[in-house]
Amino acid sequence: MVVNRKTRTPTGKAAAPAGGRKRLTHDDRKKQIVEGAITFFSAFGFEGGTRKLAERLGITQPLLYRYFPTKDDLVREVYEALFVGRWSHEWSEIIADRSVPLRQRLTGFYLRYTEIIFDPQWIRIYLFAGLKGLAINRWWTQFVDQNILHRICAEIRRENGLPDFEAAPITPQETEAFWIFHGGIFYHGVRQEVYDTRPGLDRAQFVALAVDALIAGLPASARQGLAQQTGQSAS
Repeated sequence: MVVNRKTRTPTGKAAAPAGGRKRLTHDDRKKQIVEGAITFFSAFGFEGGTRKLAERLGITQPLLYRYFPTKDDLVREVYEALFVGRWSHEWSEIIADRSVPLRQRLTGFYLRYTEIIFDPQWIRIYLFAGLKGLAINRWWTQFVDQNILHRICAEIRRENGLPDFEAAPITPQETEAFWIFHGGIFYHGVRQEVYDTRPGLDRAQFVALAVDALIAGLPASARQGLAQQTGQSAS
């Protein structure tokens, strides 16, 4: 009886499987699963089970579990890849670069930021996660709070000669005024990518308009909140 054995390369390593199909490394397989999950969840929401996901990826469910023992593990990895992974740390420098006028900084930042969050997969996963009650929205809100909200409100205070956060913590009025603005930015993308409507202004025009409204309105909210902190009347 002839026994078939894997052929060996001159270095002693196993040759590629017949047909030239390359075996994926652990990291490549993990990346493939995450990318497939992003496509799957953005299309079907988070009700879709891991069995269906595995079928679409062309792998078995046990193999999927080898990389992600629970669906929550996979959801966390999707968040890291789609949300945190697309954030550029250079954007924080744009906001903080005081050699550039504030309006130009904020407009430049939001033009870059919206290139990422207006991606249909980003928007759909964010909305599906919120409807399902997953932690993605809470994680991202905390991320925005730390990396965008506080930075921008601090720069607006400085621009208007108001106390910094060490002297007077950020107020609820500033926080809510910021979220009115920031939520409006996101909704512009929802109208375009989810509702399939054409906004009256293109993205660049809308961002400029929104930034102008923020710069004009948030200082008044800051003064009102600071006055309440000190028990004085807002001037």
